[in-house]
Amino acid sequence: MRNWLVLLCPCVLGAALHLWLRLRSAAAPADHLALFPRWESSHYDVVVGVLSARHNRELRNVIRSTWLKHLTQHPTLSRRVLVKFIIGARGCDVPVEDREDPYSCRLLNITNPVLNQEIEAFGLSEDTSGLSEDRVVSVSFRVLYPIVITSLGVFHDASDVGFQRNITVKLYQAEQEEALFIARFSPPSCGVQVNQLWYKPVEQFILPESFEGTIVWESQDLQGLVSRNLHKVTVNDGGGVLRVVTAGEGSLPHEFMEGVEGVAGGFIYTIQEGDALLQSLRSRPGRLADHTRSLRTEDASLREESGVHGDIVFVDVVDTYRNVPAKLLNFYKWTVETTSFDLLLKTDDDCYVDLEAVFNRIAHKNLDGPNFWWGNFRLNWAVDRTGKWQELEYPSPAYPAFACGSGYVVSRDIVHWLASNAGRLKTYQGEDVSMGIWMAAIGPRRYQDGLWLCEKTCESGMLSSPQYSARELAELWHLKELCGDPCQCAAREGGRRPG
Repeated sequence: MRNWLVLLCPCVLGAALHLWLRLRSAAAPADHLALFPRWESSHYDVVVGVLSARHNRELRNVIRSTWLKHLTQHPTLSRRVLVKFIIGARGCDVPVEDREDPYSCRLLNITNPVLNQEIEAFGLSEDTSGLSEDRVVSVSFRVLYPIVITSLGVFHDASDVGFQRNITVKLYQAEQEEALFIARFSPPSCGVQVNQLWYKPVEQFILPESFEGTIVWESQDLQGLVSRNLHKVTVNDGGGVLRVVTAGEGSLPHEFMEGVEGVAGGFIYTIQEGDALLQSLRSRPGRLADHTRSLRTEDASLREESGVHGDIVFVDVVDTYRNVPAKLLNFYKWTVETTSFDLLLKTDDDCYVDLEAVFNRIAHKNLDGPNFWWGNFRLNWAVDRTGKWQELEYPSPAYPAFACGSGYVVSRDIVHWLASNAGRLKTYQGEDVSMGIWMAAIGPRRYQDGLWLCEKTCESGMLSSPQYSARELAELWHLKELCGDPCQCAAREGGRRPG
C-alpha cells in the first residue's frame, strides 16, 4: 500500500500544479501576456522580412492583395513561408519641417537668429601671436539654413608690422575637386582688417540648407600659418544656422580632411530669407501640436492594421531612414527569438517579389547550407559623403560587397550571428551597406544572382524589382496573373511596361 502511495503522490502533485498554472494564466491580464513574444509553433523554410515605413499602408495593402495573397492561397508555400512587415514602434516626434534633414529625427535647433547683419564665423579668444608649423589647415561645416558667405579671412599675426604673408583661402563643396571661390592674401593685397582677421570679399552664392563645405588655408611661404585648433576659437553659428563638423565627433574621417584640422582664419556671412525663418519659428509650437496629434492617429491606425492582418513586427526604434539598419537588426533578433526557420529573405515594401520563383531557384540551384548569402552584389561601390546616402563614419572610399535592397537571402546561422551581436554591431547610413560591412567580418559564401534586380526595371524571370508605387506594383502583379510574366505580357498586348 505504501508503495502505491509513493507512486501516486508525484502524479497528484503534478496534476495540481498543472491545474494551478492553467487557472493562473487564465486570470493573467492581457497586458501582462503582451510583454512576452508570441511563439510560432511551425517551422518555416523561409521567413520574409519586408522593411516598411509607418505611413506606407497603401504599399503594404497592395502587397497583401498581390504576392502575399497568392502565397497564403498556395497549397504548399502557405505553410512554408512566414511574411512580416518591419515597422518602427515609434514615429519621430519632430515635424519634418523642423528637422535638420528628412532622413533623421534631429531637431533644427535655431534660436534667436542674427538677421540683417554680417556675422563673423570665427574669432580668437586669446592672443594671436606666434605661428604654427602647419602650412595647410582646414575646417568643415554644414549649413542648416541658407546663408551667403561675403568674405574669407585669415588670422592677423600680431608680431608682423602690417600684413607680411602670402596665403590662399579656398572654399570647397564636399566631394568637389574645384573650389567654389578663392581669396588670395599678400602684402600688396591684404584686404581689410576687422578685429583680429584680414578679410577679402568673394563672389556671393547662396549656400542652401544641407550644404556641406570645407575651408582650406594654405601658406605660400615657408613659414606656417597662424592657426588654432577648434577648441581655442569661438564659433558664431548665427543662432544655429550652421555647424562646424569635426573628425573627432565621428563626422568626416580625418584622412579625408585636407591638411591639419583647425582654423587659420574665418569667413563673414549673412542669413538669407530672415522673414521666412522668423515666421517658421513663430509657427513651430502649433506645428508641433498638430504633429503630435498626427502621431497619435498614426499609432491608432497601425494598431488597427496590425490587429486585422497580424503581419506586422513593431521593432523598438524611431522609424526614420537613418534608423533602418537598427530596424533590420531588431527584426533579426525577433526572428531568432520567436520562429524556427532555415532561410531569411529581406526585401522592401516598394518591391515586386516572386516567391514561387525564389523557391524554384532554391530547389534547382541547391541554394542552402550554412554561412550562405544569396543576392545581387554591388562591388567597389563608392562611399557617398553627401546627400541621402551620406556616410561620414566608414573611413574607406569604397564599401565591401553588399546586396542591393530589392531582395536577398541569408542562412539561419548568419541571422543568429547578427541577432546575438546586434548590441555590438555599428550601424551605418543604410541597411544594405551596413549588412555588407557586417558580413565582411564573417566572410559568408556569396551566390551572385542578377535576377534580384537593383534598379526599377522589368525582366522575365526576375525574382524582385524595386522602387515601385502602389499602383505600379498592382499592375505588375495583374500582368503576372494574366499571362505568367509581368514583362512579356505587356509587350504582347502593346501596353506600357511598368517601370
